Amino acid sequence: MAKTAALLLARLIFAGAFLMATGFKFMGMEATAGYIASAGFPAPLFLAWVAAFFELGLGLAFLTGAFFSEAAIVAGIYVIFLAFTFHGPALWQSNQAEFGFFVDHFVFLAGLLYAAVHGPGEKLALGWRLPWKGFGGASVSR
Repeated sequence: MAKTAALLLARLIFAGAFLMATGFKFMGMEATAGYIASAGFPAPLFLAWVAAFFELGLGLAFLTGAFFSEAAIVAGIYVIFLAFTFHGPALWQSNQAEFGFFVDHFVFLAGLLYAAVHGPGEKLALGWRLPWKGFGGASVSR
């Protein structure tokens, strides 16, 4: 029972983080685009919309357990991309808090990798996955 509760809570936390980020993007798409532009990317408004829908998909995957391990791996790559792009070493000299933000992304990555290996659990999980053999705990036993 405690394992199930911990897995469900972890999934809710992952989903909440990505769905909250999605909500902020939808509520302030121009601000998100400005932040993306400040990192030097072209077509920042387009990329802001892509990021919003991508994060929505990740949130739904964590919430439902569908494509859970795959979503955790993709989310980990995304989180590290965000760490280097928006909080990387070039920013540490002018704002030391950026180093903390950078390190926090790696802590998030650790949780995502653990989740990818162990899967969504057996309760309240759709268990859908891509048709390849992945990590040991990636599929829900039925």
